[in-house]
Amino acid sequence: MDISGELVQNHILIKKPGDIGRLYNKSHMGTPVSGNLLQLDLLEGVFLLDEEKMRLYHQSKPVDFQHLVMLAAQQVPDFETKYMVFKDLRNRGHAITLCTDEKPVTFQQFRQKNQAEPFCGIAAFSERDILDIDATKKMISQMKKKNDVLWFALVDEEGDLTYYNVSAIDLKGDVPEQDYPNGSGILLKNRLIVFDTKLANQLLEKEFFGKPFGKVLQLSFVEALYLYKRGILEIKTSNNASLSEKQITQHMQKFQPDIEQRLVVFQDLKQRGLLVKTGFKFGAHFRAYTKHPDATHAEYLIHVVEKGFTSIWAETSRAVRLAHSVNKEFVFARVDGKTVDYIKFGRLRP
Repeated sequence: MDISGELVQNHILIKKPGDIGRLYNKSHMGTPVSGNLLQLDLLEGVFLLDEEKMRLYHQSKPVDFQHLVMLAAQQVPDFETKYMVFKDLRNRGHAITLCTDEKPVTFQQFRQKNQAEPFCGIAAFSERDILDIDATKKMISQMKKKNDVLWFALVDEEGDLTYYNVSAIDLKGDVPEQDYPNGSGILLKNRLIVFDTKLANQLLEKEFFGKPFGKVLQLSFVEALYLYKRGILEIKTSNNASLSEKQITQHMQKFQPDIEQRLVVFQDLKQRGLLVKTGFKFGAHFRAYTKHPDATHAEYLIHVVEKGFTSIWAETSRAVRLAHSVNKEFVFARVDGKTVDYIKFGRLRP
């Protein structure tokens, strides 16, 4: 028998004990209120009408699906986005409820079989919304305080859903920073050449720096600047004149304006024991290895962004899908001064 509900202003009341038991005890739907009643929000009501599991009345007159949708669209901000996520997850067997305004996420998921499982918060977005890296970091921090996991649910313009598991990640590798003999390199327009074959061979063999350039070694800007900062590499012009740090940075910024932000992340990753190479062919700033490339493929694609970074969702969707297709994890490296936060976006099938 269908559940019977009464529409009262912007919520629905369920009065029959049997209906309350079916909804609240079995489906984790609704909120108990005084008078031994169950109160449903408009999303829950639209879902039950949509699934033809409830008959709804207002002052003894039937309320149809269209009327309730129109009411919900007026009362619930971003109704269609929230409803598509709610319906999809409910139909997948997830007992979710709409959060109150003070929550950092749109929905919360009930723990069911295993009480030790992390509680789940779900943030719903339209593809036309903006990804805000600072808001994402804050959301992760708030959820982590409760040992909860965070999902992002993206609704595209055709109503299809994409889900991401979003988390902070503590990147660590097994390759410590090595010592090298001092040497020098010649700064060209877009790279630096190390002609000292002894130093070049050690840089390539120990930490996979650079790439062979004939019988010598070419380094990227960020590799060269990192080695310069460590006091290993003197950087000179093609006329063999030594360059100051200011001159080096000014030259590099002409061709790579974000070199200083990239260097902060590069240095941090190296201190964490990772090998770091360009991620250009994968559409990212870096690819990172936890072990030497002879022992493993790059596990991470790292995209460097500054505090305050925002982006359209299509760019993140493309980046995460590409990383997934090449068996890597996509990570934002959020730079705030000298501090780096790593935020992983993983594709999810709820």
